[in-house]
Amino acid sequence: MLRVAVVGSGPSGVYTAQALLNQSLVPEVRVHVLDRLPTPYGLVRYGVAPDHEKIKSLQNSLRAVLEDERVTFVGHVQIGGADGVPPARLAELYHAVVYCVGAAADRPLAVPGEELPGSCSATRFVSWYSAHPDSAPDDFALRARSAVVIGVGNVAVDVARILARGADELRATDVPRAALGALAGSRVREVHIVGRRGPSQARFTTKELRELGALPGARIVVDPAELARDPAYAAPDGLPLPAVVRRNLEVLRRWAVRGEPAPSGPVYGPSGAAHGPSETVYGPSGAAYDGVRRIRLRFFLRPVELLERGGRVAGVRFARTVPDGAGGVQDTGTYEDIEAQLVLRAVGYRGVELPGLPFDPVRGTVPHAAGRVLRDGVPSPGQYVAGWIKRGPTGVIGSNRSCAKETVASLIEDAPLLARRPAADDPLAVLRAWGQRPVEWDGWLSIERAEEALGRSLGRGPVKIPDWSGLLAAARGEEH
Repeated sequence: MLRVAVVGSGPSGVYTAQALLNQSLVPEVRVHVLDRLPTPYGLVRYGVAPDHEKIKSLQNSLRAVLEDERVTFVGHVQIGGADGVPPARLAELYHAVVYCVGAAADRPLAVPGEELPGSCSATRFVSWYSAHPDSAPDDFALRARSAVVIGVGNVAVDVARILARGADELRATDVPRAALGALAGSRVREVHIVGRRGPSQARFTTKELRELGALPGARIVVDPAELARDPAYAAPDGLPLPAVVRRNLEVLRRWAVRGEPAPSGPVYGPSGAAHGPSETVYGPSGAAYDGVRRIRLRFFLRPVELLERGGRVAGVRFARTVPDGAGGVQDTGTYEDIEAQLVLRAVGYRGVELPGLPFDPVRGTVPHAAGRVLRDGVPSPGQYVAGWIKRGPTGVIGSNRSCAKETVASLIEDAPLLARRPAADDPLAVLRAWGQRPVEWDGWLSIERAEEALGRSLGRGPVKIPDWSGLLAAARGEEH
């Protein structure tokens, strides 16, 4: 029998377990899916927006894998770190270990003022409204009038949509009580989604983009002049473009034609002198609130500084950019300030080093060959990677299937040698002896029941428990 540990219960981890079950070369395989959290599903539970019910329903297919009799879910087990099990010791318990630990850190902007109160990562904001137990209570300055989201990918669109969506529309979701209350009291009236390049290089999908336009009580504002700076936007219809780019440009073109006057404001040159109203500053101070939240899509603006007032973020200074003819952008020497009391950066994720495993700090990944962990270029017996920690934060959820299959193919190819390695008969007993307190599948089912009961008490569907003590109490069947 081949005993395999999979570290991480998100899509990449569960798809790795599924690929191990589906292969036929090694008939007897037992898989333990380990996770630091007492809950499974990773970013499907804690990263997918609560109003994306279709994507969140992916939990059902992940659940089917974790309920297979050959798979054991082992939550609340820390691998690495001061209180965790080192990878070298974990390797003593299994014939092979596959690390599917994702990319837990976000990329910084690396500009002055980024650490000001009111400025944070979109990842942290997502964790807050998704009830991640590591998320500290925070109102995210939702008393702000204007918010800037830096980045033009799906995460940026998600957080902008949540900011612009009414709390009543989220009441039917599993948003935790505190977040729902804060969103209900939000004073945010303008949300700016800002990218340093043009619309043809934005990373959001057309579906996400269209959802913005379907929000009740919200209006999309696009500056036609900014769209026109993108060579692809004005290109003839016959110019070959990726289908998603063409669809995105069509949506943006319709919004631009619909139009809306924008409040005027100054553009600044390098000396700090105003150049006049040839471009605009969008902010609540320049437009009367008419009961409609505005989502302003901005392009060709690169953040250079977060501005401060009263010890908090008060806006973002952007450098105006233009295409450089080689697929990138270059600064024009002019600057624009956008008022904001809340700034969320959504400029990408980054893998985090797990002590005991090799790590490439430039790529933010574990060096590997077809999933085999490499130490100084040589495969490390019994250690594998899959998902974002293997290939970087690219692709969609489905991309993890092929990634997992490649890794499992390598593992199965190595199986004759791996089977000769020692493995524990009862790894969970050893983990407990080492100070871990695993939450197994029955404990997770108990958490589910507690969240359903919490929702019923609030007149809602299931509502997530947002804190460690509540989750662990629920896993033990205790009231919290």
